[in-house]
Amino acid sequence: MTRRILLIISGGIAAYKALELIRELKRRGIASRCILTEAAKQFVTPMSVAALSGEKVYDDLFSLTDETEMGHIELSRSADLVVVAPATANIMAKAAHGLCDDMASTALLATDKPVLMAPAMNVRMWEHAATQANLATLKGRGVHFVGPDEGDMACGEFGPGRLAEPVVIAGAIEALLPA
Repeated sequence: MTRRILLIISGGIAAYKALELIRELKRRGIASRCILTEAAKQFVTPMSVAALSGEKVYDDLFSLTDETEMGHIELSRSADLVVVAPATANIMAKAAHGLCDDMASTALLATDKPVLMAPAMNVRMWEHAATQANLATLKGRGVHFVGPDEGDMACGEFGPGRLAEPVVIAGAIEALLPA
């Protein structure tokens, strides 16, 4: 039986690391179906993600072909685990408050599977009271987290907020998947 995740790639400079995560998961025998947010498409292309995952990439909540069969629900339930990497402050806030205005946030709200988030954002955003409250809310609902790491950031600042390394995220995914 193939272990399968739904990987939601949200928009931030760390989105490029999702490509390496897909490769690492494939090496471990874990299949990835992917959803890209509109912001994620500013950093990685649907074609790159599709080429690495070997699957169609989803990004449009109102796609006539995908949504005639309630694609966001099928996507969120056909996987063994839903992973958000990188998880921006925006998608964490949407999930914490039940907002669903795109394919990614709707799939998160529709899932009945475990969820793992790998946060990535500027240190000030990570440390902001709103983000920390959203983190506490999500943890209280059983959402699992890996990272963020501390280090240099693309914006030139240093501190917590770096996306955990893909191999670390892959290990956290394996730990949550059925054997």
